[in-house]
Amino acid sequence: MLILPRYIVRAHLPPFLFGASVVMFLFLMQFLLRVLDELVGKGLGAVVIAQLIVLNLAWMVVLAVPIGVLFSTLMAFGKLAQTHEVTAMKASGMSLLQMMTPVILTGVALTAAVFWFNDAVLPDANHRAKTLLMDIQRKKPTFALQAGQFSTQLEGYTILARWLDSSQTRMRGITIYDRRDMNRTTIVNADSGEIRFSPSYRFVLLDLYHGDVHQFGRQRRGDYRYIRFERQRVIIPAYGFLLERSSEGSIARGDREMRIRDMEAIVRTARQQQQVHWQTIEQTVGAYLSELFSAAPPVSGTAWIERTALLSSQLGSAGYQYNDADRQARQYEVEIEKKYVIPVACLVFVLVGCPLGIRTRGGSFGMSALISLGFYILYWACLIGGEKLADRQVLPPEVLWGANVLLAAIGVVLIVTTTNESFHLRGTIAHWLGRNRQRISR
Repeated sequence: MLILPRYIVRAHLPPFLFGASVVMFLFLMQFLLRVLDELVGKGLGAVVIAQLIVLNLAWMVVLAVPIGVLFSTLMAFGKLAQTHEVTAMKASGMSLLQMMTPVILTGVALTAAVFWFNDAVLPDANHRAKTLLMDIQRKKPTFALQAGQFSTQLEGYTILARWLDSSQTRMRGITIYDRRDMNRTTIVNADSGEIRFSPSYRFVLLDLYHGDVHQFGRQRRGDYRYIRFERQRVIIPAYGFLLERSSEGSIARGDREMRIRDMEAIVRTARQQQQVHWQTIEQTVGAYLSELFSAAPPVSGTAWIERTALLSSQLGSAGYQYNDADRQARQYEVEIEKKYVIPVACLVFVLVGCPLGIRTRGGSFGMSALISLGFYILYWACLIGGEKLADRQVLPPEVLWGANVLLAAIGVVLIVTTTNESFHLRGTIAHWLGRNRQRISR
């Protein structure tokens, strides 16, 4: 009895891996194109770039697994229908739900796995990826001189080297302008020299030979100094050319970098603050009405106008704080719902993909990819639309479940219609077998 379930699940594995890998590859290319300008020319090592890619693969996995499930169910059941294996299973008394049972159980397992990954692994990966990308953005491009061109990469200095060797360490015809002092300009000329970074990459060291120094005062005339040297070392600060990693916890976490329990704590705090602001509003209005109806002796009209203006200001401030607390709570409530909604898509796509694969016989790659893309666009359009409406406080965060409910309803309808067709097919097969038996008996 376990042979057919294992066979059905095994038929899903290759298309699942292929579909999820293709989606992850597309996400990866999109990500690299987006950050390419921030990586090029900064002298980053292969380890740093690989770490950035691996950390960003976490969110790609969460988005790729559901589409891989849909693609695999379409491919597997489509091929089973094309090769008439579905017909054989139905003829042997196996219903569509029985054929789907091992896939549904696998979808439940994937849902649990994606939920755990989404809550336990993804927040830390997102935070580390954001921190690393911010460190890369702070890093300056690799310091490099070009022969015959002025370089202003070092803050406060302009360097001109009229000749450089292939390693860009030996120079000739050197001129350095020191612009750090607002009251004095210093110009250094040298026939030749060498340039390199200090071991800590915090300084640029220039060893100059056979040159002179000219210093001009900007405030007083005649303030001029001239120094001749045979050898001189110039030390220039060079902060930012080395990738400096931020310490753990130095950058605050966003809503997509927190676990459910952390976001729930923020939501509770925001709702408590919201309740406090509402009580403030009620007390302010109550005090105003009490004073209005029990004022004795009567208060002048000017005084009431001033008190009304004060009330309006207090209510406006409390209302803004109330709305701000609600907005903060909504933001994290939406992210909490997404932690549950996206993993459940694995199970929902099973309900859609299995009967749809049989009905369309979509065993080909093109057909399965096209159907998967259509349903994926529909799903994400509903999910993103619900997220926007919830963030704008138009609808409650539970609206995010609308995408899953819609596709689950479509899946149930497909299962019912496909099952009814299977009963009709079973009756046709029984009628055909009965007619053949009558012919043989004659």
